[in-house]
Amino acid sequence: MSMFFKSPIDIEILLDSEESRKHVEVPTSVNSTNSRKESLPLVEDGETLKGIVTLRVREGKKVEHLGVKISVVGSIDMQKLGGAPSSSASKSSSASSNASNYSATDSKKRQVDQFLYLSYDLCPPGELQHSQSFPFVFKDLAKMYESYRGKNVDVSYYIKVTVTRKSTDISKIKKFWVYLYNDISKTPNNVTITKTGTKRITNDISEDETNDPANEDTRSKDDANDTSSSNDNKSKAAIEDKANAVAKPVKLDIGIDNCLHIEFEYVKSQYTLKDVIVGRIYFLLTRLRVKYMELSLITRESSGVKQNSVIIDTTAIRFEIMDGSPVKGETIPIRLFLGGYDLIPNMSCNYFTVKNYLSLVIIDEDGRRYFKQSEIVLYRTR
Repeated sequence: MSMFFKSPIDIEILLDSEESRKHVEVPTSVNSTNSRKESLPLVEDGETLKGIVTLRVREGKKVEHLGVKISVVGSIDMQKLGGAPSSSASKSSSASSNASNYSATDSKKRQVDQFLYLSYDLCPPGELQHSQSFPFVFKDLAKMYESYRGKNVDVSYYIKVTVTRKSTDISKIKKFWVYLYNDISKTPNNVTITKTGTKRITNDISEDETNDPANEDTRSKDDANDTSSSNDNKSKAAIEDKANAVAKPVKLDIGIDNCLHIEFEYVKSQYTLKDVIVGRIYFLLTRLRVKYMELSLITRESSGVKQNSVIIDTTAIRFEIMDGSPVKGETIPIRLFLGGYDLIPNMSCNYFTVKNYLSLVIIDEDGRRYFKQSEIVLYRTR
């Protein structure tokens, strides 16, 4: 009986150079015990999205339609809203009459925001009697967020082709993955990163100077050159100040009255996903009988409003750095290579945040745990 319910049209969506394009292995569902993964083509911010849509009509069939439309969608989907206002979902879906409150990529998650929606018609109303192909182009497509698949939140991008019919519409979705590259450790205060990833430098000129026509008429080439060199010096100084702030060592004191005093230090607070965390642990007081000590990198996903937010911690890295009780004055060096792990950069928007923490845990011989966490910033570079 199932053969009578097959779609009369097969829809294929193929991106340009898809076979040679880099792909990302993504788990089909983070919450499921199933370890299956899907391979999604990688698209960068600002990249033109183009390809070919092929409609194949089943042999001996003629399909009348009211038009073929293609759209590119970016959405935030959540399983537990965590107190988020229900009106936000309906507001975001107003960008398209076909938008749904439920995720197009995960049936268990509900769409709360549609931050990207672009569409146009591929084909006017008519009749399909044989296979036809239609090229599509979305030029310089800006992406607001990096793709993300979490336990409660997903950031999804996909292309959707819809064949509109009088009875039931036929649609096909093709998902793709987005990386956003940046270098926040070297971005000065007067440089802003646009949505397309380009840098725009804002000059530090007062409003009175820019609006006064007399100043414009009397300004000489030498003054313009001086202003330009001054702005360059300010930019360089800002970059140096930012780099010094990032490179400043971070120190944490872990102490238990008259029992334990540890100083945990690492060289900076911002790292690329392929960086190395270098630091040391110095024991100032060790009267506590320590069984072992471990260092963890924890990714914290927080979604919903603050009063009723859903917080989920995932341990991305965990390794033991010491076994047995230390001696006063002992120093343990730390060298943690991040490149070998599948880590997530820090993310933030109105609906959720993703932050990363270094956690130092001490377990004594009675099984009691003492820990200290410190936030670090992870970001993606090419």
